[in-house]
Amino acid sequence: MFWGNYLLSQIRRKAQETAAAELGTDSLFNWFFQAEAACVSRSMRWWEKNRKTNMVKIHSAEQLVCSLQNAGGRLVIIDFYSPGCGGCKALHPKICQLAEQNPNAIFLEVNCEELKNMSHCLNIHVLPFFRFYRGAEGRLCSFSCTNATIKKFKDALAKHGSNRCSLGPAKGLDESELMKLASAGELSLSSLQLPSLKEETTEDLVIMRSMELSGLLNNAENNRMKLEKDCALL
Repeated sequence: MFWGNYLLSQIRRKAQETAAAELGTDSLFNWFFQAEAACVSRSMRWWEKNRKTNMVKIHSAEQLVCSLQNAGGRLVIIDFYSPGCGGCKALHPKICQLAEQNPNAIFLEVNCEELKNMSHCLNIHVLPFFRFYRGAEGRLCSFSCTNATIKKFKDALAKHGSNRCSLGPAKGLDESELMKLASAGELSLSSLQLPSLKEETTEDLVIMRSMELSGLLNNAENNRMKLEKDCALL
C-alpha cells in the first residue's frame, strides 16, 4: 500500500513537472485553479439536480407574480432556498420526490442569493422556507422545515393538496407585498391590478364628477342671479 501511494505521488509529480515545462508555471497554476473552480461549481449545483417538470425556477419578481396569478385553482408551493444552505441541500431530494408524486401541484423555486431584494421584500429570513397558495384563497400557509421536520411539509401537502374548485381569480401575493416589491423597483406599479388602486381610481372619478357638477350648479346660480338683476333694472 505504501509503495503504491509512493509510486502514484511520483507519477503525479512527474506529470506536473512535464506540464509546467510545456505551459509555464503561471499557466499551470491558472489551469489547476480553473479546473478546481469548475469542479466546485458543478458539485454545488445541487439545486438543479433531479428537477421535475412541475418545478419552475423563478428569475424575477414579475415572473413569480405572473406564475401565481396564472396558476388558476392549482396548488402552488414556493420553495425559498440558497445554494449555500446545508438544510436546503439535504431537503432538496425529498422535495423533488414529493413534486413527482404530486404532478398537479406547481413548485416555484426561488434562489434567495440571486433574488435577495425580492426575498427581503417578502420577509424571508430563514431557510429553507415554503409558502402554499391556491387560487382565490391566496396564501394557505407558510413555514420553515428541514430534513428532520419534513412531516410538516407532508402534512401541509396532504391538507391542501386535494383538487378543489377555487372561485374567482387567483390572488397570489398579498397586496402589501406587491406594493413593497413595486416600491423597491422589483415590479412596475402600473402593471399591478390591485383592488385598492381600482377603488381609489373609482373614488377619484366620483370626486371629479361631483366637483364638475358643483361647478355647473354654481354657474347656473350665478347666471340666475344676474338675470334677475338685469330684469329688475328694466
